[in-house]
Amino acid sequence: MQAPSSEGIERIEARFHGNAYAPHRHDTYALGVTLSGVQTFSYRGKSHFSTPGKVIVLHPDEVHDGGAGTDEGLRYRMLYLPPEKTTEAGYNALPFAQNPVIEDEEFRQCLIEALGNLEGEPDNLLLTDWQSRLADLLWKHSNGSARSIKRIDRIAVLRCRDYLLENSADTVGSEELERISGLDRFTLFRHFRFLFGTSPHRYLIMRRLQKCKDMMRAGAGLAETAFACGFADQAHFTRHFKNAFGMPPGRWLNLVSH
Repeated sequence: MQAPSSEGIERIEARFHGNAYAPHRHDTYALGVTLSGVQTFSYRGKSHFSTPGKVIVLHPDEVHDGGAGTDEGLRYRMLYLPPEKTTEAGYNALPFAQNPVIEDEEFRQCLIEALGNLEGEPDNLLLTDWQSRLADLLWKHSNGSARSIKRIDRIAVLRCRDYLLENSADTVGSEELERISGLDRFTLFRHFRFLFGTSPHRYLIMRRLQKCKDMMRAGAGLAETAFACGFADQAHFTRHFKNAFGMPPGRWLNLVSH
């Protein structure tokens, strides 16, 4: 399965048995998570293995192969990040992760979020969030260090927070938030996450979902609610609601109505 390319970022899911890939190379970072089975590959002169929960990081232009390490087969998802996306996010050089197999829950969770829905097209805010977080995580595991925040521009971040609150049903882009805050998008996203513990995209989605809850309690139908709160359709709304609250909106409404 392959998702549509989004601003140069590609995402795939693959399942196979045995040796699947002959030695080859990409001109992007290949960032993946093993979902089931054992993933084996040769990289920089050594053999490596990844099991479920581990993160794989392959540097651009490095030769590697790939296969299933056991008879059970293999399932994994991979994101291909153009190297210029890391420099756009505020770094002057490319990070080089010293280990191609990493155990890092924050990194794994970021990739799981980015690779969770291969059918949908991520919006501009979500792509900026992925780009910022992945660049920071790559540097965290490289021969450098992640970009540090020396001073939080609270006023700029709060202006963006207020704008998201007032426009939660609208499509909001990173360019708008840059204009409102006076900060570049990657600085803003790092400051926003520092203050609110989440990204502008996630904050916007949660505000929409809160409005959805209020409308459903007041008797609005699911399709009407989805449209009024800024979701593309009822399926889009249901997916986000379930991801946030662990159940579909109809079941939630039944629980709170009794």
